[in-house]
Amino acid sequence: MTALRPLTGVKVIDFTRYLAGPFCTQILGDYGAEIIKVEPVENARAEMGGFSGKDSYFFMCTNRSKKSVQISTRKPAGRAILDRMLETADVVVDNFRPGIIDAMGFGYETLAQRNPRIISCSISGFGSNGPLRDYPGFDQIAQGFSGLMSVTGTAESGPTRVGIAICDLLGGIFAAQGILLALQARHQTGRGQKVETSLLEAIVSVLSWSAGIYFDTGKTPGPAGNHHPLGAPHGVFQAADRPFNIAVGNEAMWQAFVGVIGRPELAADSRFDNLGHRLKYREELTAAINDALRPYPAEYWIDRLNAAGIPAGPILTIAEMFDHPQAAAREMILRLAHPVHGEIRTTGLAVKLSDTPGAIARPPLLGEHTDEVLKSYGYTAEDLARLRADGVIK
Repeated sequence: MTALRPLTGVKVIDFTRYLAGPFCTQILGDYGAEIIKVEPVENARAEMGGFSGKDSYFFMCTNRSKKSVQISTRKPAGRAILDRMLETADVVVDNFRPGIIDAMGFGYETLAQRNPRIISCSISGFGSNGPLRDYPGFDQIAQGFSGLMSVTGTAESGPTRVGIAICDLLGGIFAAQGILLALQARHQTGRGQKVETSLLEAIVSVLSWSAGIYFDTGKTPGPAGNHHPLGAPHGVFQAADRPFNIAVGNEAMWQAFVGVIGRPELAADSRFDNLGHRLKYREELTAAINDALRPYPAEYWIDRLNAAGIPAGPILTIAEMFDHPQAAAREMILRLAHPVHGEIRTTGLAVKLSDTPGAIARPPLLGEHTDEVLKSYGYTAEDLARLRADGVIK
């Protein structure tokens, strides 16, 4: 194993805010890129829920592994600083509405004239063209527009949002992927390029079988509830103490499953003897399975089903999941020292690399690295004092 991280040497100027953009740059920072987060002198972190001199969990969960500089983008001297930084940057990322980064003077076409190797990534709500181009895009708006909410929930609940900001987070993941693709292309061409994604495109691209059902049948699928629309039994079932998940993925599993639950006669029942019938009579099948599961707690069934090669698992709370030894074994909860918050906890890295692993640094204090970063671009202590007196930096 080497101390080298895969993105060591990649410099990213980060204009992002809220969730999608910061999540993108956090991913890059966790794997070694130098992320210089540009925060305005005016009203910095206001939208992040900062309070009493502390940053909220909203900010902390997507802004680790970065450096923070405070620069006024409204002042010519501030823009001059950014011009100098962008001349040697590898990547610049924003999640403003389309056109704003261009109006600021930092759009791809402008930057590429001075720095042909630069990669410019923009994340928006709906993309840079089309009738919704200028609409503000927040996660729940994209969830509703994309069709995702229509297949989430039940007939009784009506359309239901996913419990996390899934469009924002996928937008950030796909933006990071696009940047990595552009970096790889630059190895071959020597030039950077413009990278775009949006909350809408991110979620539509993963509609998978929901889109496939529509493409195949011409009918829009309804809410999936807690059961897989293409498999049965595959969903939430009730044990003596609590509900839990079972996923019977093929006919061999089905034959084993009825034996484990002590109901072998279900396999011969004409309502359940093939997948099509099980889907048609799902309600009756679910009732029969719940009846069989009722005598014993969920853990009893989970152990026996997994031993038989049938996927099954508990439905945990967030607290229960982080307390589980599997989360600890995979290093999915990490503790970091923080000068204001004391010890903070953060989620671990989803991707483990054997030779060039990622590493996590605590989220920066507001403007913590202003002097360090600007000195690396040739600004002297006297320059910094003057810029600070003029309100250009903090």
